[in-house]
Amino acid sequence: MTKVKKEKVSDGEEAAAAEAGGPERSYAELVAHLNPIAQPLASRKLSKKLYKCVKKAAKGKNIRRGVKEVQKFINKGEKGIVVLAGDTLPIDVYSHLPVMCEDRNLPYAYIPSKVDLGSSAGSKRPTCVILIKPHADYQDAYDECLDEVSHLPKPL
Repeated sequence: MTKVKKEKVSDGEEAAAAEAGGPERSYAELVAHLNPIAQPLASRKLSKKLYKCVKKAAKGKNIRRGVKEVQKFINKGEKGIVVLAGDTLPIDVYSHLPVMCEDRNLPYAYIPSKVDLGSSAGSKRPTCVILIKPHADYQDAYDECLDEVSHLPKPL
């Protein structure tokens, strides 16, 4: 039992592999692996806007990442948009967060992939929930996302 060394891949080859259908998965493939509680689900267009807003907020350290941290700051009364990953298993990990958001009138939406959510937040680890706080640096993108997420139909 010896270790197998990985071959180093140049940036050009890595980009070609990603375009050829490597680790990138389409929106339809991601939606196929969602939890039953993943409602309201953001559309493909809204998901991209949310990823961009998370990326901008992460630059200024204006996000809360992870179930414990988001839950703590929701209880403290912090405002923002809650973005949940729809492919998190087991669902018991974060199934209480939508109820907390509805009690405090916080807008929330599910997106299809926790891996994409974590990478847009500047992390190598997948993240199942993020709270985006409002800030002047990205206020226009935040307002646009807030408006669209607020108009998503809430589950029964």
